[in-house]
Amino acid sequence: MSISKAIFMGSFILFALIGGVAFVKKQKEKKGLEPAVAKVEGISEEMPTAPERSEAYLKPVQDEVADKTEDQVWRLFTTGRQKLPIVETVRYKSKVSWLQGRPAWVTDYASHFSTSRHFIARSLNGGRDYYTQKVSQGDQFNVLKKEISFYLVVDLSRCKMWFYAHDGETDERYLLKTYQVGLGRFSEESFSGLLTPKGKFSLGDKVAIYKPGMEGYFQEGQVEMVRVFGSRWIPFSEEVSGTGENPRGYGFHGAPWIYDLETESYKEDLSTIGNYQSDGCIRLAQADIEELYAIIITKPTIVEIVSDVHEATPPGKSVGDM
Repeated sequence: MSISKAIFMGSFILFALIGGVAFVKKQKEKKGLEPAVAKVEGISEEMPTAPERSEAYLKPVQDEVADKTEDQVWRLFTTGRQKLPIVETVRYKSKVSWLQGRPAWVTDYASHFSTSRHFIARSLNGGRDYYTQKVSQGDQFNVLKKEISFYLVVDLSRCKMWFYAHDGETDERYLLKTYQVGLGRFSEESFSGLLTPKGKFSLGDKVAIYKPGMEGYFQEGQVEMVRVFGSRWIPFSEEVSGTGENPRGYGFHGAPWIYDLETESYKEDLSTIGNYQSDGCIRLAQADIEELYAIIITKPTIVEIVSDVHEATPPGKSVGDM
């Protein structure tokens, strides 16, 4: 073998050995790295993701504020010494100085004292009867004083509402009652995070009472109104703070009614109260919406919808918040 050929063969063998050693080393390094990569991937898969905005409203907040209840509404209707100072008791007379030419009836008293006839009926009847208006000479009932207005605070996080009365003459505020309410579904596009808007809204006068069989239009279709709105409807009118959302189409109403085939009668769907299922309106149980309706429809009323009740700014000086 020539010297040149021997040198070539030696160089080839040397490079082959170097390549083989490098390949073996690379394979070992690769095997050593594989567990580390798998471990990193495993950690990455298990890392918690940031919760979506809507998850904050999956369930109403349950705390001391949510659990505390109040009910002083009955003191609006009693004619005894426990009545609230925002009402006055009158004695029925058919002949009154403020109406000439005919006897005065309950509807006349309601108009004269800016108090709904439903309010007067409950005071007369001593119970939640808003329709019977039989009255005799000398019967007593309560009416709202002149300078009274109402203020509702809706807490989106707790599905709860605080009902206040404000005496404009004394600038005193009374907590009348707290209610559990149903609110709108989640909405990423809404400022509030729900279909129920945030802001301060006045309530409108185009109120309605619905009974089984009454039909109307809802979402471009004809429906039996109690199946959507229950027995009462109180609309929002205007946004009064300048910072809230458009109130058009929103309001208070009852829980939807469901027809029970077994009993062949309606019953309200109370599962829609205390959670987030509506298209944006505020739902109350039938007894609650009928009570609210009887009290507020003849007086100026504002509803303030906030994320937390502590953000609300009800007017006047609190009278113990009872």
